[in-house]
Amino acid sequence: MQPARLDLPVVPGTTYRDTMRLMQPVFVYKPITAIAAGPNGVRLTVEHGLAGAWPVWVRSVTGMQDINRDPRSALPWRAARVDDGVLEINALSGTGMQPTGGELVYRPPVDLAGASVSMRFTRDGTELMVLTLGAGLESPEPGTVTRVLTPAQTSQLGGAWQYTLDVTFSDSTVTRFYRGGGQQECRHEC
Repeated sequence: MQPARLDLPVVPGTTYRDTMRLMQPVFVYKPITAIAAGPNGVRLTVEHGLAGAWPVWVRSVTGMQDINRDPRSALPWRAARVDDGVLEINALSGTGMQPTGGELVYRPPVDLAGASVSMRFTRDGTELMVLTLGAGLESPEPGTVTRVLTPAQTSQLGGAWQYTLDVTFSDSTVTRFYRGGGQQECRHEC
């Protein structure tokens, strides 16, 4: 598997936090049984099997074309889990619409139970720091890794640096999911 290249917009001396989603390479397809306006966006009634918020695509819905996104060519929606049978997409409102049908599509979360996760920062081959689960990294839900770097840690990240994020599974398989460096600012009329 080729790791995703993702440069990070770290500002030295400030707190940096974000969330990563680790997904399996296969797609899951689930029929949508109802779509309605909810208090915080569009609610999809679908037996989804997700433990928390997750990137999803929706396709083949009639009566609400804006919700449809092809997983091969479009970015996913961020769906919040309401319960086992309902997801909510805050970026859309279904008020006044009567959407029907459709299919939920997503890549399932990577099972991190029993796995270790490490994020190594280096500069010119020298290790600057390592984040691990419980020490800068957390896994609050399946397939989800949150990272927090303190101002003291980001102070070490001035200039050129690189990072890798690896998962070591219980069978000793090591998979690199992400690699990157500092996000470079535009210097000349982008």
